[in-house]
Amino acid sequence: MVSLNPCTDAILAEVADRDQILAISAWSRDPRASSMDPGLARRLPSTHGTVEEVLALRPDVVIDGAFVAPATADAYARLGLRFETFDMAATVGASRAQVRRLAALVGHPDRGEALVARMDSALAAAAPPPGAPPVPAVVWEPGGIVPGKGTLVSDLLVRTGYSNFSALRGLGQADRLPLERMLADPPRVILVADATDRATADQDRALSHPALRALAGTTRAAFAPNLLYCGGPTIIRAARRLAEVRNQILPQRGRGTAAGGGGVMQPVHAR
Repeated sequence: MVSLNPCTDAILAEVADRDQILAISAWSRDPRASSMDPGLARRLPSTHGTVEEVLALRPDVVIDGAFVAPATADAYARLGLRFETFDMAATVGASRAQVRRLAALVGHPDRGEALVARMDSALAAAAPPPGAPPVPAVVWEPGGIVPGKGTLVSDLLVRTGYSNFSALRGLGQADRLPLERMLADPPRVILVADATDRATADQDRALSHPALRALAGTTRAAFAPNLLYCGGPTIIRAARRLAEVRNQILPQRGRGTAAGGGGVMQPVHAR
C-alpha cells in the first residue's frame, strides 16, 4: 500500500502491518500537518506523491483523497494499479465507514473494528453531562475562516457539548466570519485553530483585535489545526481536547469542580 493523504496515513498506520505500508505522504512528517504521531511517521517511508515515485515502489494499492488530477488517476489505471480514493469525512459516521473500508483493504477488519471502538469510547467519555446546555463555540482559523455546517469538526462540537456558532449562522466549510458579526453576538468560546504557530496568530489582525480581547464573557482556547479535518484516530484526540476546554469553562454537574470551575472564565492553554 502507498498512501498519499495525511488522513488515510493515520488510519493505515493503525490497521496495517508495517510491511504492508510501502510509503505514507510526506505531509505526515510535518507536525503542523500530520494527523498521526510524527515520530511514527518519521519511521515509515514517505513519498511526495509523484507518479514516478509511486511506480518505483511497485504497490498493489494506491490510496489518496478524492481531489486527484484526472491525468494522475488515468496514469494509475493505464499502469494497472488499483487506485482507491477517500472523501474528507464530514461526520463521525462517515469516518467509521472509512476506517472499516481501509481495514478491509489491508485484510485486517478486526483492527478496523478495534479503532472504531476506541473512537466511540473517546466520544462517550467526552460527552457533556446530562442536561448541560450547549456551549456556543466558533472554530476560527487565520483570516476569519471557519468550518461551518457539513464538517467533521461541527459534528464533534455537537457530540462534545457545544453548538457550532458558525454553522447556526448558515456558514459552511471555509466560509469567512467577519469580526463585526462575531462582536455583535459573541460566542462563549473561540477555538483558535493556529495555536501551533504563534507568529502567525500574532500577525492575524482579527485574532489580535482589541475589541475581541475585551469580550468579558468569551474565552479563547487553542485547538491544533491538525485536529480539524481528519477522522479515524484524530477523532480521539479532538474529542479529548474539546472536552478539556468545555470542562474548564463550565461547572461540573455531579462531577466535582473542574479547573476554573464555578463558571469563571479562565484562559485555556494548548496541550
